[in-house]
Amino acid sequence: MTSYLDSITLTKTLPCLAEPGRIIVIGKPNRLLDDVLPYLATLPGIIAWNPDALTLTFRRPHGFMTLYSDKVYITQVVDTAEGLSLFDALKEAVNTVWEKRAELIAMTAKKRAPRHLDIWELLPRSNCGQCGVATCLAFAVLLIQQKRSLRDCLPLQQDGAFTDRYATLTAMLS
Repeated sequence: MTSYLDSITLTKTLPCLAEPGRIIVIGKPNRLLDDVLPYLATLPGIIAWNPDALTLTFRRPHGFMTLYSDKVYITQVVDTAEGLSLFDALKEAVNTVWEKRAELIAMTAKKRAPRHLDIWELLPRSNCGQCGVATCLAFAVLLIQQKRSLRDCLPLQQDGAFTDRYATLTAMLS
């Protein structure tokens, strides 16, 4: 079977403002990703998918990876060598998904990542500080950045009135 993608060429690096000392790598796939993006949108780790604009964003252990029709951005990369390795791994993932597309249902609906205010709405909003953060809003931001866990919010876990909220937050953040 023929591969969908032969290569992703590094076109530019930028300093990563979110993580000083790291870089953003930008690459160009050897062909447009239009046909494969709806299938990639079915994978876990997707935080945003816009089928109209053909943009897809994944959460990585450190940073994000955003795919457009004609380019790829990967944030919080250690160096160019790691960026090239990530491009290679992405190329393999794209080809695997393309080969298995008959088993997948292309995603046509938009998906949006939760925003810090979406998270904050479901937190106790007591600003008790038991999580080690001054406010529930700051805690919400840290949850999105994966620098804190829902387990750090004791009122959310211990107060039975928050059981539904805890379940909703768990689903939103997974």
